[in-house]
Amino acid sequence: MGDNKKITTASGAPVAHYEDSLSAGPRGQLLLQDYFLHEKLAQFNRERIPERIVHAKGSGAYGTFTVTHDISKFTKAKFLNKIGKETKVFIRFSTVGGERGSADSERDPRGFALKFYTEDGNYDLVGNNTPVFFIKDPRKFPDFIHTQKRDPYTNCKSPTMMWDFWSLNPESLHQVTILMSDRGTPYGFRHMHGYGSHTFSMINAQDERIYVKFHFRTQQGIKNLGGKEASELRGIDPDYAQRDLYTSIDNGDFPKWKLFIQTMTEEQVKEFRWNPFDLTKVWSQKTYPLIEVGELELNQNPQNYFAEVEQAAFAPAHVVDGISFSPDKMLQGRILSYPDAHRYRLGANFEQIPVNRCPFMVNNYHRDGAMRVDGNGGANPNYSPNSFDGLVADKSYAEPAIQLDSLVADHYDRNQNDDDHYTQPGDLYRLLSDEQKEHLINNIVDAMSGIEGPKKDEIVMRQLCHWFRADTNLGMGVARGLGLSMDKLSEHMPK
Repeated sequence: MGDNKKITTASGAPVAHYEDSLSAGPRGQLLLQDYFLHEKLAQFNRERIPERIVHAKGSGAYGTFTVTHDISKFTKAKFLNKIGKETKVFIRFSTVGGERGSADSERDPRGFALKFYTEDGNYDLVGNNTPVFFIKDPRKFPDFIHTQKRDPYTNCKSPTMMWDFWSLNPESLHQVTILMSDRGTPYGFRHMHGYGSHTFSMINAQDERIYVKFHFRTQQGIKNLGGKEASELRGIDPDYAQRDLYTSIDNGDFPKWKLFIQTMTEEQVKEFRWNPFDLTKVWSQKTYPLIEVGELELNQNPQNYFAEVEQAAFAPAHVVDGISFSPDKMLQGRILSYPDAHRYRLGANFEQIPVNRCPFMVNNYHRDGAMRVDGNGGANPNYSPNSFDGLVADKSYAEPAIQLDSLVADHYDRNQNDDDHYTQPGDLYRLLSDEQKEHLINNIVDAMSGIEGPKKDEIVMRQLCHWFRADTNLGMGVARGLGLSMDKLSEHMPK
């Protein structure tokens, strides 16, 4: 039994000298044959896999999702098919724009990604703590993220880049309004809602399809940081949200969320005022009320951050029988981009990493690639059809056909017949209390005050036009905060 305390190489060979390298005499050169030195340094050099291009800073936990209400009329998904049914889950919270070493209190959306380990495969619901996003077409995503990262000249974050992009893309206004409100700096991860954000579809046992949005509502109560408090916390404890999450779970104070869905029939889709698949829009909860589904509880911390959180890989492409996609253009883009990002970051076999591995049956003919660790199919055939293994595709899992609106392929203008970018942000502003309105305006002013350079006035005035179009009082509040006179405004406001 004592032998299990020996230090070994990665292949299990005991190491005789851990701290001293093999050298030619006490002061001589090191020898090539010191294999453990090379192994140790090579392993160290590879401790940092490429960080995520977005959502690099994150925290994770395991938990349980329990069905509390029957929604079988909407979906045949097995993990939702019975009241009281429990499914193991893994969740990763994150900030979006910062690096791995960034602070948890940055003004930024928060990622809210869930992996359900279901008997029909892993289902990944990869969303944010906001019900909308900045853009509606995936072609714009790299450009948007570049504005949230570092300026290629200064290597610093640039308010000018951010506001230039937002002012040129009024579709961003709804999400920017949320970001600049108190909700832009949530107090940790336990005190915020989560959303699937996209429109998805559900399919029931009769092969009837409806469209859905997912809402996770925190049971800890909404709690946000003020702008000054968030700034101070970046220096005092940049990892406070990570610490808050794992400490609460270690103490048995398990965070909980209730899952609700909104539903929209295919007929209602045709009648909706806006494009119902537009990621910059919400569905009114008065018209499409929340329907309770179940409860999420986080009750187990990972044992090793790198193995289970840093290597966790979520993909909107991972749906299960009874849940499917929609014509949401951003969702369609993410179906491609997320698994591709994981293959670059973690390798072609990223789904064999334990945190990503389906705990139930997996059968396919995928073979080879770096870090294949599951036996690679052994001596079984690596092609199909074949005469040996009896594996077949099960057509009972086929989805019902989707009727497309058009068979004309084109690069449709993102604003065509859908250029109302102001009603919902304005409605959101008018819903806020006077104190929350003041906070929103102050946060916008603080952020826009960082705009600089020869195009400063042009960018500021262009963005101000958007605030005025959303709500006149909002526009006036921002203008006053920026110290702009009525004469200056009148020169630039559209006639």
